[in-house]
Amino acid sequence: MAFVQSLKCRECHKTYPIEALHVCEYCFGPLEVAYDYEAIAKSISREKIEHGPATIWRYADLLPVEGTDYVSLGVGYTPLVKAENLGKELGLSDLWLKNDTVNPTGSFKDRVVSVALSKARELGLKVAACASTGNLANSVAAHAAWAGMESYVFIPANLEQAKIICTSIFGGNVIAIDGNYDDVNRLCAELASEEPTWAFVNVNVRAYYSEGSKTLAYEVAEQLGWQAPDHVVVPVGSGSQLTKIHKGFNELYKVGLLEEEPHVRISGAQAAGCSPVATAFQSGHDYIKPVKPDTIAKSLAIGNPADGFYALDVVRKTGGGFGSVTDQEVVEAMGLLARTEGIFAETAGGVTIATLARLVNEGVVRPEEKVVAYITGNGLKTVEALADTEGPTYVIQPTLEAFKKVYESQRSHQ
Repeated sequence: MAFVQSLKCRECHKTYPIEALHVCEYCFGPLEVAYDYEAIAKSISREKIEHGPATIWRYADLLPVEGTDYVSLGVGYTPLVKAENLGKELGLSDLWLKNDTVNPTGSFKDRVVSVALSKARELGLKVAACASTGNLANSVAAHAAWAGMESYVFIPANLEQAKIICTSIFGGNVIAIDGNYDDVNRLCAELASEEPTWAFVNVNVRAYYSEGSKTLAYEVAEQLGWQAPDHVVVPVGSGSQLTKIHKGFNELYKVGLLEEEPHVRISGAQAAGCSPVATAFQSGHDYIKPVKPDTIAKSLAIGNPADGFYALDVVRKTGGGFGSVTDQEVVEAMGLLARTEGIFAETAGGVTIATLARLVNEGVVRPEEKVVAYITGNGLKTVEALADTEGPTYVIQPTLEAFKKVYESQRSHQ
């Protein structure tokens, strides 16, 4: 069973029934899921989790879905990699990478979609839909195909070609919009009010959808031997993932899975071409000024982030930092990660690693801390970003003499 009590407004705390709702009708604050943690504590245990499936659904007691009829492609329980090579490069003695590039559609979005569509089906909604910068579109289309649901995904028309192809292949409806993500999101918000049987995963069922990101905290703690790290670095688009990772660590303590109360410092990472939350943090402001995105990190290109204020608050409360990095730094960091740890991350991963390096240099991330960096998407989706920097080392004729010539030249320069 799900131990859900209600939906609850983050601002005025008014409660609502468990329905496809996402905004408070009194103060227009966002709704989130409220749980009966005492009941969860009586049901959950480390042993129960460890004997569960190797997916996010091993944590079902902490997720808002009834029963076991999940919409799941086998999502989650991805590797937590001890990054010794990258750690040496950056001057960190205890660096770990949460590698979500290996999820079924190549990003962490599979976590949130699995939860959202499982709940949507439970609520009787028939059509899967979303506003997306790419990864979410991939995941919604794939999960809807598996579940036998019709799908409509809405994307900016200038997305990376690989992400468009990796959405359309699943046979749903892909609607490209001549505009940026914020334009797409506004349209979807209007459509959500017009189509009562549609599950816009990041609009009318957003309260449930966002809960899937908590599993990024649960898995890290379990994989570290039921301990919380000292510091995590999280890429920020809407800001929801960062806030839910924070919630996830705290929930583990509330239900008795962590012996010590976690004090995880949480830092955020944005691209300089779309960094409204990082700008607010660095300027000391409490408000997020919307921006027009201009960055190769399209999966993070959300100029008016829905959870930006809450992400800003979490970073400040936990003593973390916020960094923004240039597109050139993003590309260099993608290469650094690949060369040191064999992980090919998309541009968002480059944002995370470049920001981590910057925060280390600024003294925000400390050398002795147990640090986890979240790598949230696969680099095969954003190869365009590397078109000018990557390619053959040499182009030669198919002869032994030609190879020996470049081989000897290479050796002479080592």
